[in-house]
Amino acid sequence: MSLPYPPASGGAIRVHGIVEGLKQAGHEVHLLCFADDTPPSLNFPVYTLPTPQRSKWQRLKNLIFTQQADIAGRFYDDAFANKLRELITQYPYDIIQFEGIESICYQPVAANTKTTAKLVFDTFNAEYDLQRVIFQIDRKNIKRLPAAIYSYLQIGRIKRYEGMMCRMADAVIAVSDEDAALLRHFRDDQTVHVIPNGIQVARYTIDVGKITLPGKHNIVFTGKMDYRPNVDAMIWFAEAILPHLPDVHLTIVGQQPHARLAHLNTLPNVTLTGWVDSVLPYLRAADVYIAPLRMGSGTRLKLLEAMACGCAIVATSIASSGLHPNTHTAMWIADDAQSFAEAVITLLNDPQKRAEMGEIAKKQVQETYDWSVLIPRLLAIYDTLRG
Repeated sequence: MSLPYPPASGGAIRVHGIVEGLKQAGHEVHLLCFADDTPPSLNFPVYTLPTPQRSKWQRLKNLIFTQQADIAGRFYDDAFANKLRELITQYPYDIIQFEGIESICYQPVAANTKTTAKLVFDTFNAEYDLQRVIFQIDRKNIKRLPAAIYSYLQIGRIKRYEGMMCRMADAVIAVSDEDAALLRHFRDDQTVHVIPNGIQVARYTIDVGKITLPGKHNIVFTGKMDYRPNVDAMIWFAEAILPHLPDVHLTIVGQQPHARLAHLNTLPNVTLTGWVDSVLPYLRAADVYIAPLRMGSGTRLKLLEAMACGCAIVATSIASSGLHPNTHTAMWIADDAQSFAEAVITLLNDPQKRAEMGEIAKKQVQETYDWSVLIPRLLAIYDTLRG
């Protein structure tokens, strides 16, 4: 929903790649999104409105007194809906694509406005199942009981909402086969297309300068650090794995670190960077890249970025789910604390193995996940819709 320029988080990277790929393929693209600052000058039509504010009290009332999914109203704004109607009336769009569940609340607006455009729901996750997994993790920690209750209450609500929006769309796109299988039963025709997350691989070969990380051995994690799966991953890693890694420094790179991560800043072998202009210098300086995710779905853009930079990667099965099976040869999969720590130590002690894994990763991401490969598949879906 936010302006994906610059592309600083997972959803923004996906939207940025789709927009740029469609433009490069010769198509006219308009972008309607939220932006609280003056947007940069771009060479295509961009329409922005301020991000709507919804207090915790408003969300709590919704949770208690309605059966509506929290996400259904979190970003709804009458001014945004009116702007969408205005644009649909003004321009003869062929496709109107809604990026992620946060934007799909506006699909009924488009459906009820006179248009021949086909409506496409580009799902970033199978959201109801994501909440189910989060609940299973959080319920085991008494400190996370309120969050677990929230997720439990949302699972059914999101499933109904997600199903309704999938049925309303002319086409649904998932980012992985696993997500497609979870969403397919919502559709009468059982059809959910798969366009995985991608990156513009060439962007990861440019020189953006070098940095020196502070440890004898350096491991790096990247991501939006107020996102629950990322927060959980770093707390688990710092508490269960990092103490078993001598002479290792963990650098956590990502905007908006959650308050739950504040105590990590007190550890001598952990750095939280907050916002950075580019993750590339950190990825290139990493001895090992880690993705210890215990929840989440989709295709992890963080892994694609690390692969494009030639990182040696240790990841959980959940983190690597959604990726093409061939890419698993480019990373070390470990699901419990002991095996994860052992994998990191093994790679830190074997520079040749790290280099070999990095070369395999770069080759695989270029062949499978570059937008030059994925955009033709997206255009084929559009062509089918338009007949």
